[in-house]
Amino acid sequence: MAAAAAQTLQLRPLGNTGLKLSSVGFGASPLGKVFGDVSEQDAIAAVREAFRRGVNFFDTSPFYGGTLSEKVLGRALKALGAPRDQYIVSTKCGRYKEGFDFCAERVTKSIDESLERLQLDYVDIFHCHDIEFGSLDQIVNETLPALLKLKQAGKIRFIGITGLPLGIFTYVLDRVPPGTVDVILSYCHYSINDSTLEDLLPYLKSKGVGVISASPLSMGLLTEAGGPEWHPASSELKAACRAAVDHCKERGKNISKLALQYSLTNTDISTILVGMKSVKEVEENIAAALELATVGMDEEALSEITEILKPVKNQTWPSGIQQR
Repeated sequence: MAAAAAQTLQLRPLGNTGLKLSSVGFGASPLGKVFGDVSEQDAIAAVREAFRRGVNFFDTSPFYGGTLSEKVLGRALKALGAPRDQYIVSTKCGRYKEGFDFCAERVTKSIDESLERLQLDYVDIFHCHDIEFGSLDQIVNETLPALLKLKQAGKIRFIGITGLPLGIFTYVLDRVPPGTVDVILSYCHYSINDSTLEDLLPYLKSKGVGVISASPLSMGLLTEAGGPEWHPASSELKAACRAAVDHCKERGKNISKLALQYSLTNTDISTILVGMKSVKEVEENIAAALELATVGMDEEALSEITEILKPVKNQTWPSGIQQR
C-alpha cells in the first residue's frame, strides 16, 4: 500500500506551451450541476482530493450551469490555498446560457467576467467554445485576434479552440499565423468507440499545437448509467454501447475504467479531461490511471468490447446543444 500511495499521475507536455498537464484532467462541468445535483461541500472536497492526488489541470466554462461551474471551481481553488503556479486553469468564451457570441467585444468582456468568478488574475488557457456553432471565418478574423490582445494584456497565457467536428481544427489552423492557436480541445473522438482524433495528431504536432481530449466515456455511453436522455448518438450506437456495458458487467469488469485507460494510452494527447464531482469519482479515475501505469490494461476485456463496438466504430453524431 505504501508504494501505491507514492505513485503520482504522469505529467505530459502541452504542445509548445511549456505547460505540463496531469494525464487526467478535472472536467468541472459537473460542478455546474449539469449531470445532477452536487453540494458545494462535495465539489470543494473533490477539487481538493484531485489536487492532492496530482491533478493539476482544471477545465470549466461560463456555459456550464450558467456560470455556476466557474463560481464553484473558483471557490474550490481558493480553498486549496495553493500557490497559483501549482495548478493550470482553462475556461472558455463564445458559448453562454443565452447562446453563442464570438464577437471581439463579447469575448473581451467574457474574460473579465470569468476571472471574477474564478477569483483569478489570469487563466492559463482561454478556449473559443464549440466554434462549429459560429462562423469559422469570424473565429479566424475577429475572435482569435481579440484573444491575442488578451494574451498581450496578461489575462490569458494560451489560446485554444474546442468543438466536436474534427474538420473545424484544420480549417482554423490552416488560416491563422503559426502560434496563434496553442491548443485544441476535442471531445468524444478518442474513446473505445471512436478513435478518429488519432488521424489528426500528426497534423497537430506539425503545427506545434497541444491536444486535450475530453469525454473518454462518450458523454456517458460507456458507463453503467448510460448516456443522458439528450445524448445525440444514433440508437444503433447507443445499443452497441449498452451491449458492451452489459458484457463487462456480466464479467465483473468496469467499462468506464477500461474506457479511461484506453484514452490514456496515447501519450501524444496531453491530458484526458474527465468530469468529476465527488471524492469517490476522483479516487476511481486516479486509481484507473495509476493501475494503467503499473499493471497495464486488461487487454482481454478491451478486445472483447472492441469487437462488440466494431459495427459502430467511429460513428459520430451531429453537433447538438450538448451540456458537456
